[in-house]
Amino acid sequence: MEKEGVYVSKTQQKKAAKLTLFALTWPIFIEILLHMLMGNADTLMLSQYDDNSVASVGVSNQIMSVIIVMFGFVATGTTILIAQNLGANKRQRASQIAVVSICANILFGLLLSFVLFFFGESILSAMNLPEELMDTALIYLKIVGGFAFIQSLIMTLSAIIKSHGFTKDAMYVTLGMNVVNVIGNYIFIFGAFGAPTLGATGVAMSTAVSRGLGTVILFIVLYKRVKGELPWSYLTKGFPKRELRDLLKIGIPSAGEHLSYNTSQMVITYFIASMGTAALTTRVYALNIIMFALLFSVAIGQGTQILVGHLIGEKRHEEAYQRCLRSLWIGMSVSTFAAIIFAVFREEILNIFTDNPDIIQLGSILLLLTILLEPGRAFNLIVINSLRAAGDVKFPVYIGILSMWGVAVTISYAAGIWLGLGLIGVWIALILDEWLRGLLMLRRWKTRKWEKMSFIDNEEQGSDEEKEYAQ
Repeated sequence: MEKEGVYVSKTQQKKAAKLTLFALTWPIFIEILLHMLMGNADTLMLSQYDDNSVASVGVSNQIMSVIIVMFGFVATGTTILIAQNLGANKRQRASQIAVVSICANILFGLLLSFVLFFFGESILSAMNLPEELMDTALIYLKIVGGFAFIQSLIMTLSAIIKSHGFTKDAMYVTLGMNVVNVIGNYIFIFGAFGAPTLGATGVAMSTAVSRGLGTVILFIVLYKRVKGELPWSYLTKGFPKRELRDLLKIGIPSAGEHLSYNTSQMVITYFIASMGTAALTTRVYALNIIMFALLFSVAIGQGTQILVGHLIGEKRHEEAYQRCLRSLWIGMSVSTFAAIIFAVFREEILNIFTDNPDIIQLGSILLLLTILLEPGRAFNLIVINSLRAAGDVKFPVYIGILSMWGVAVTISYAAGIWLGLGLIGVWIALILDEWLRGLLMLRRWKTRKWEKMSFIDNEEQGSDEEKEYAQ
């Protein structure tokens, strides 16, 4: 057993040594691109059916984005803890965290699915949704939200697999989910092959089915890749207090920043809803388009988080510091270039989604403003991920709450409604918020206070059994 433990450890060390930003990031990039294409496929195919359905699904997905953040507090803690423990060669500890996180998110997912299914109408009403959109939005939310626990599993399984360096596996699963989703959309939106024409309901069904199949495949991948290192029997030895404590210690503050952002976006959506259905629809189209510029920073941020986590676990702080800065400039440059491309071809792109001249005109202005928005978002996606990976998880929450509500929400109302600038005022508020938070996060990283916040350095020493296993 001891020889086997030594063999596994050396093999994993060699694998970790080969991890590079590019090797980790390009599969993550493709995976996120495919996730975005799934959402855009829903929007594009629904736009051929009905603009009101697009707005209904957009508002419902705004709610789902908050729910996904709730699942993310476990997934984020899982990613950081596993990466740091693998870097420190504490493999048994990483394995225990993995099995506990899977079970924790299943239970949490079932609870939130119950809330969305039975209280969906009250939530939509609280968002000031126009009456003509309510029925469609509610059906969509009940189907997708009722199966929200599946998304919680996807996030947790994917986090475990990617933390071990198998980012390509998650990419392939997402590709398969996209294929199933698009085929389902085609069948149920347009009534192909004699199927009923269901519109947004068909989109919801396709989304639920594709995610369900994706979950099954991810379990198979997990079983294949890290089977021998996942001690399921550990769950029978008593309540996993230590692992849950560690997951919550990192996950809750990390999720707090995301939750604050998504909740503030829901309030801003409430403001936009008062501007009319056309404004809501324009926002949905604009966000779906600029997500393609954003994904570069998202992918680089996630890849950097895994690398920084491993480096922190190995106590290679200077390399972690430089890794974040290099990733930041790469992310800013690429995402800004992509935003410029979309701005240049803004009318042609918007014409793919709609022929409404008012939506095209307003959407074009938003795409121009996105050139200023994307560099600021790169700060948050890359530097914040690095801070979390190093163990500095509270500072982003404090700054995020102050800026999102003090800048994004406040100025959205003041400029968008009070001054009458509409969506343009909202976009200006978002630009100011992203840049303020981004610059403050960069300043925090350069202070290097995170060097003393490593979770590995601060946690209790493992049991004698763990130490023997790592030797």
